[in-house]
Amino acid sequence: MLRLTWVQPEDLIGHELRQAALDGREAWVVAARWKAAGGKEAPLRAGASPEPASRYLRQLAKDLLDELGDLPSRLADSEPTDLAGIKAGCPAWPTRSMGSRGVAAAGLEAAWLGRAAGCLLGKPVEKLPLEAIRRLARSTGNWPPTTYFTAKGVPEDLLSAHPWNRRSALTSLAENIDGMPEDDDLNYPLLNLLLLQRHGRHFTPTDVAALWLDELPAGRTFTAERIAYRNLLTGIEPPHTARHRNPFREWIGALIRADIHGWTNPGDPAAAAEQAHRDALLTHTANGVYAAMFTAAVIATAATRTHDIHTCLRTGLTVIPPRSRLARAILHAIQLAEEHSDFDTVVDELHARYAPTHHWVHAIPNTALIAAALTHADGDFTSSVSRAVSGGWDTDSNGATTGGIAALLAGSPTALPDHWTTPLKNRLATSVGDFNGIGFDTLARLTHREASRP
Repeated sequence: MLRLTWVQPEDLIGHELRQAALDGREAWVVAARWKAAGGKEAPLRAGASPEPASRYLRQLAKDLLDELGDLPSRLADSEPTDLAGIKAGCPAWPTRSMGSRGVAAAGLEAAWLGRAAGCLLGKPVEKLPLEAIRRLARSTGNWPPTTYFTAKGVPEDLLSAHPWNRRSALTSLAENIDGMPEDDDLNYPLLNLLLLQRHGRHFTPTDVAALWLDELPAGRTFTAERIAYRNLLTGIEPPHTARHRNPFREWIGALIRADIHGWTNPGDPAAAAEQAHRDALLTHTANGVYAAMFTAAVIATAATRTHDIHTCLRTGLTVIPPRSRLARAILHAIQLAEEHSDFDTVVDELHARYAPTHHWVHAIPNTALIAAALTHADGDFTSSVSRAVSGGWDTDSNGATTGGIAALLAGSPTALPDHWTTPLKNRLATSVGDFNGIGFDTLARLTHREASRP
């Protein structure tokens, strides 16, 4: 039987109950009703439970999702989603255009390559527990990882206990890499490149929605993006697509779409953040939106190559509400990275704080880990992607975002070690538009054209 992931009401309710606990809604009555009816918790790592619920439980889950959506949040005032509210809560919101709109095509090519390489490093260990990642890498002498993972030399009993991500092992282990395989972390930058080509900088969330329906296969969406896609097909319009029965609205999906907004607004973190905000509204709220805005502002600042990574991260914090959970998490992560010389200690501290309460795809712990990795590595490419992926959680997404930022700071493809870029063969696989098989040099030229447009 087909069990479509990330949309079954009986699977969504557990995630929504967890989200309610995080964003300050009193949901204990709803939780008790669901448990009393025989409802189960959300699957820990899979997108769907193995067996369908009864028709009664499925209808109850729909009703309870709507009840939970109507509950007021005590954090609403400090975590607005509308841009005016966000700006009002950001006393250090940057002035428009910190620098020139000029960005070198070589830097953009490096950023595309760095995003791909970081993503590829994280793909085979996505969804694995932290200790499993550590054991697999140590078994081949690649800890912390300074090159792609390999199955060669890994003991059979360890692979049996902790198999590689089944969808990625055939294309992302060192011995199997033949160009950059398809991944949503690369699909979304491609979609946003199309978005800017067709609608320019002043696109709307509705433009994003229309583009997805035209160019993005539904099966290539996950979590919040899949829910929003489903909502569009039922006639719900943005920004309500982000809220209706969408327990993933503070997860990492909007963050992984943010790079293009930073690349095309070099030196203008405010414009990058506003662009990312309009994109994110289709699928996310509050901290899910902030993660995209923070990332876009960091990248826009890095694109000028006149600031170090620490200044870039501080600038990113100026576009998100300082009282938000995300801002506090990023500051905490940066502090840990500054205090501890051993990055494993930083990771252990982050997991101790966030793993018991947050899903492994939630934006807050993953953004914190990205900030910690970049801080601890001082922006160095290999050290940054190594730390981001070795920290677990959403390994391919964290590797992609971290790799793109560190490579942009490096400034040129030749500044990236060959063992990361040569296996990519200047070739990207995708199901988006006419991009399949495109080279990263071509993508850089196309992105540079959009960055140069008024």
